[in-house]
Amino acid sequence: KEACKGRAVGIDLGTTNSLVAAVRDGRPVVLADEAGRALLPSVVHYGADGVMVGAAAMARAAEAPTDTIASVKRFMGRGMRDAEVTRKVTPYQFAGGEADGVVRFAAGGRAVTPVEVSAEILRVLRERAERTLGGELEGAVITVPAYFDDAQRQATKDAGRLAGLEVLRLLNEP
Repeated sequence: KEACKGRAVGIDLGTTNSLVAAVRDGRPVVLADEAGRALLPSVVHYGADGVMVGAAAMARAAEAPTDTIASVKRFMGRGMRDAEVTRKVTPYQFAGGEADGVVRFAAGGRAVTPVEVSAEILRVLRERAERTLGGELEGAVITVPAYFDDAQRQATKDAGRLAGLEVLRLLNEP
């Protein structure tokens, strides 16, 4: 209840789609973008013209599948050994040679981690909430799968911080 006194939001950082909601007049309300869409596809495209998130990124997936990252949540808090299993079933190129063993995608001429990709999605949701609510957020509660281990939970918190959010709590879904 204390978190609700300020300008806090709830974020469902989903594998396929994400959304942001706030409590207004005691009721949860999903915050839509300028086009009225509540869902944000959890897709990020890294290209020569910058970073795109959501529907614009999805539109680039067919023409540039290695530069477009979807389902990044599956890689949160995982090492390169874990990523090797999915290498055969995804179009992603992995940037190797890192001593720390962290998964890095080679996308758009750069190496990006799952935390950085998730932060791009969270940043768009933060900006949507700030625009809709009329000011900076004081915090966010972010959902994570109940089976997430400590590394995956920490990676989600790191993504939130990188996106400029004060992560108040991680909430197990469903």
